[in-house]
Amino acid sequence: MFNKKEKVPMRKETPIEKSEIKAFLGPGSQFEGKLVFNEIVRLDGAFRGEVTSHDTLIVGESADIQADVQVGTLILSGKFKGNVKAKTRVELRAPAHVDGTIETPALSVEDGVTLNGTITMNIGENASAGKPVEGGIKK
Repeated sequence: MFNKKEKVPMRKETPIEKSEIKAFLGPGSQFEGKLVFNEIVRLDGAFRGEVTSHDTLIVGESADIQADVQVGTLILSGKFKGNVKAKTRVELRAPAHVDGTIETPALSVEDGVTLNGTITMNIGENASAGKPVEGGIKK
């Protein structure tokens, strides 16, 4: 009466935060200095200094970062004070708190993020510039 289908194990998508992380600074850890890396790194502890990479830096909710950061992509959920220069994009995820400057071609900001500072978005030479959007309510 009822046909039983073969049970095929569902492939669960693994978020970037767990799939390819090569280094991890856990909550309660503190590090001061210069961090240089080639693959994805996640920081959940306290970090002071400089970060340089062409890859992705993930800053977790419990992180407290005071640094000058130059990366490919920054995914930020924690507390950050300093300067960010990202070649690809910056994602600010709640409950991130940012004090400083951000320079990136693409920026996404979730509700609940606190951002105090300046943002510079340089569009690449090959990217097409969009029409400026006017703000306000028209009656």
